[in-house]
Amino acid sequence: MQWTRQLRYKPYQAWPTEYLEKIEKQATASTYYPQFHIAPNSGLLNDPNGFSYFNGKWHVFYQAFPFGPVHGLKSWVHLISADLVNWKKLGPALLPDSKYDAQGVYSGSAHQIGDQLFLMYTGNVRDQNWQRHPYQNGAWLDQNNKVTKLSLPLISQPEQTTDHFRDPQLIEKDGKYYVLIGAQDKKSLAGRINVFTSDNLTAWKNLGYLNFSADDLGYMIECPNLVTVDQQPVLIFCPQGLEHEILPYQNIYPNTYLIGSQVDLDSASFTSQSNLALLDYGFDIYASQAFNAPDGQAYLISWLGLPEIEYPTDAENWAHCLSLVKRLTIKNHRLYQQPVANLKKLRQQEHQLTGQASGQVEKTLAAKTTNQYELKLEIPADQQGTLWLFRDSEKAEGLKIKFATGKVAKILIDRSQTGQPFAKDYGQTRQVALNANQPLHLDIFVDHSVCEVFVNQGEAVFSLRVFPSASANKISLAGKQQINYNGSWWNLAKSCF
Repeated sequence: MQWTRQLRYKPYQAWPTEYLEKIEKQATASTYYPQFHIAPNSGLLNDPNGFSYFNGKWHVFYQAFPFGPVHGLKSWVHLISADLVNWKKLGPALLPDSKYDAQGVYSGSAHQIGDQLFLMYTGNVRDQNWQRHPYQNGAWLDQNNKVTKLSLPLISQPEQTTDHFRDPQLIEKDGKYYVLIGAQDKKSLAGRINVFTSDNLTAWKNLGYLNFSADDLGYMIECPNLVTVDQQPVLIFCPQGLEHEILPYQNIYPNTYLIGSQVDLDSASFTSQSNLALLDYGFDIYASQAFNAPDGQAYLISWLGLPEIEYPTDAENWAHCLSLVKRLTIKNHRLYQQPVANLKKLRQQEHQLTGQASGQVEKTLAAKTTNQYELKLEIPADQQGTLWLFRDSEKAEGLKIKFATGKVAKILIDRSQTGQPFAKDYGQTRQVALNANQPLHLDIFVDHSVCEVFVNQGEAVFSLRVFPSASANKISLAGKQQINYNGSWWNLAKSCF
């Protein structure tokens, strides 16, 4: 299909039911379709939105274009969970059906107010010349999951920004409301975070740009999130056009964070003594959304996909998924991310792994998997080798995880030999340095075309998509010298319905 602007912005009701049913069957029949990650019924999934806890359930929405694997007329799809692992799709929640979101329901957040959940989102509106007019809109979700939109926008585009003005994060503190909005400054064309405040959710005062970095952070900041982790403020955001001298990264756009020492939203200031850091060291994380649960714990979920990148499943009329939910903590001035403990409920039969891999001989740890599993593995200090996932019998294909746990310690992930290649312009390897002479602990989740690698209890995370051949389903270990290992792997149950 040739995706013209007219097709991308065709009204939902104008699409034939038979067409949607056809591509939904195509998506769910895909060998790459994940089973314990949130994925679209069809078409495109991108930013997670409205991540929250309300009415005894966890809620998340995702931005969607259900008619093809492209960016078009967006809506929000709603899911709920009792445990952050098993998710039930409730269907569309916000549709592009009003004057102030006519060309798309863009990203936003959610916050419980009274006995309802308040949704705040960007409405995309285009005039007859296709000039964008962004509006920050509101809607109420009641305890029956019924949505009622507000009739008028909360915030219109301010004078100081261009029409790149989106992704509101709503925060309540000391009886006042604040919202952080990604923006581009009109004069400098630089990325900014615009802060607003209100006493009543209706009348909003512009507090200006958040003062949080002396660096030039590119031409646009998307998806700003401010959360508290272990009593410290953490700012998570996506700077587009960030200079590589400021932060070395390889993805088309990075997802980053700053750990702060103090934040004062009334004066639009965020003070930090830490350096800007990558949230994820893998190939495919973007638009992460974090929030503080009622008990104060911070959780995070991300889009496993990147803007402006073509993926192999585009040919199957679906694209992308969401990451697993991660619990955030701070250790040694770094943000740690760990998969939520309830994921253990998906484990089925345990396969224990204990032994040695002899030098030069690749040892099979699992001869055949369903590529739907969790693998926990410990490698002692002073070892060097390669863990292969998605390995085929001919040893021609596989995801290569190279590790060294000696004086020079690091982990490197290479997806150049993993089935269908894509995004090659941005490199096929990613790596991070580790503490010298320490054991390596890996907790890896594989879900058909998804791989999330948690290193040393979440000190580093690599999230990536892979598209292997059907027969590439082995796990093996190899090294130049003998490698000791200890661990287990489990098949995991389906969790998204």
